[in-house]
Amino acid sequence: QVHLVDNGGGLVQAGGSLKLSCAASGRTLSNYIIAWFRQAPAKEREFVAAINWDGTVKKYADFVKGRFPISSDSAEKVVYLQMNSLKPEDTAVYYCAADWSTDNTMYTIPEEYDYWGQGIQVTVSS
Repeated sequence: QVHLVDNGGGLVQAGGSLKLSCAASGRTLSNYIIAWFRQAPAKEREFVAAINWDGTVKKYADFVKGRFPISSDSAEKVVYLQMNSLKPEDTAVYYCAADWSTDNTMYTIPEEYDYWGQGIQVTVSS
């Protein structure tokens, strides 16, 4: 069982930055991939980025490469998403999610993830 708590959302102007955090609790966290997804109104939930717990493997959606670096602090059990150069189209509810993996496979579809944070609103004004 894994419990995830998202934090760090808010309102920011275009071009600004926000840092999201995902605090995890549970046993054997080292066997989980942690990912960020987002969902804008009337749109499907989409993959943003993923990381393994020791930070050695990362995966990004094409639309955030270079803008949203993902990182992990395995000692504190927190995964971060640093969101830079934000655009109005980045406005969405952001969720972190966990998927059991023994080979660092990182899925980009939400159905593969077993545990979810509560979601946090990120709003980027133009």
